[in-house]
Amino acid sequence: MPTTPPVKPSAQALAAHVTPGTPRSQAKENRRQALLTAAAALFALHGFNRVSLEDLGAAAGVSGPAVYRHFQGKQAVLGDLLLTVSRELLDGGRRVIAETTDPLAALRRLVGFQVEFALGKPDVIRVQDRDFSNLSQKDQSEVRTLQRNYVEIWVEVLSLLHPGTDAIELRMRAHAAFGLINSTPHSIRNHGRKIAHKTARPLLESMAMAALTVEVPEAP
Repeated sequence: MPTTPPVKPSAQALAAHVTPGTPRSQAKENRRQALLTAAAALFALHGFNRVSLEDLGAAAGVSGPAVYRHFQGKQAVLGDLLLTVSRELLDGGRRVIAETTDPLAALRRLVGFQVEFALGKPDVIRVQDRDFSNLSQKDQSEVRTLQRNYVEIWVEVLSLLHPGTDAIELRMRAHAAFGLINSTPHSIRNHGRKIAHKTARPLLESMAMAALTVEVPEAP
């Protein structure tokens, strides 16, 4: 029986195929990251609804229509931004507990990790706080799941430092620490004069550790 000769791919098909790790794929990833960075800054400054795809493209150095090569639309940009950050936090938290056996040392590393994130990405925190409702329902659900899992890492460590304490109280401690850490970079920036990271970091870490480790007196 005669066999059908293999179909030789066209030059266009070969050109369209991008092998991971090639200069072309790296350039594409760089443009995607530039769009996400621009989105964080613009959404934080103006709000999601007041930023257009043309604004995003201009800030990242590409045309508005070129954004569609990387994202299906503006909502997809917001989703990728918040999902990426949520995954980074969860992965970072998991690394801490995998590498640190002492619970107090693990808590210090978690606090330092969260402080570094807050000082390094204040725009993303503001976007999360203000524009979460603009995510698709699917992305909202996934972000919430990732963030709940991140909180539970903190609860697991805190339970070793406060044995017998109800998990609800431990979650409250964790969320209180997040509020302290995440809100401070905004309050500094919004009041004009910025405090240097080398000054802010140890202050935030010390305050967060104090809040997380304080012993609560028994009710009379």
